[in-house]
Amino acid sequence: MQNKKTYTVEEAKRALENYCVYQDRCHKEVEEKLAKMGMIPQACEVIILHLMEHNFLNEERFSKSFARGKFRIKKYGKVRITQELKFRNISDYNIKTALKEIDENEYIETLYNLSSQKWESTKESNFYKKKKKVADFLLRKGYESSLIYEALSEYNQS
Repeated sequence: MQNKKTYTVEEAKRALENYCVYQDRCHKEVEEKLAKMGMIPQACEVIILHLMEHNFLNEERFSKSFARGKFRIKKYGKVRITQELKFRNISDYNIKTALKEIDENEYIETLYNLSSQKWESTKESNFYKKKKKVADFLLRKGYESSLIYEALSEYNQS
């Protein structure tokens, strides 16, 4: 049997401070980390409270940086970002706040760029099948269907 490292509350606080400093974290990630460390629920409460009081753990900051990062780096749409944040138990208020971080013009421009790149790279001779493949790709990325069909209306059957 493996000897699992045990932590005092102070050691766990320091470890979690470093964990949160490295990258913004949500409560769910911190709770999972504490569970892996084998901390008891009372200790977890004390540690999470400490992290929040000292601004290591800030759900609003996390959701804003998450939304910016997923949009700019992975080119995710608002639907996908919302789903990912809900999966992390982020409040609706913080999700709305996070989505405001995305510039509307940049969002539309990104959607149009993605659709044209995907259109060019899709090897499908049937026009309707090609349109469906591109639309499905954009839906998986998390863009709203109304915006996708607007973007794809630029392509006419030739």
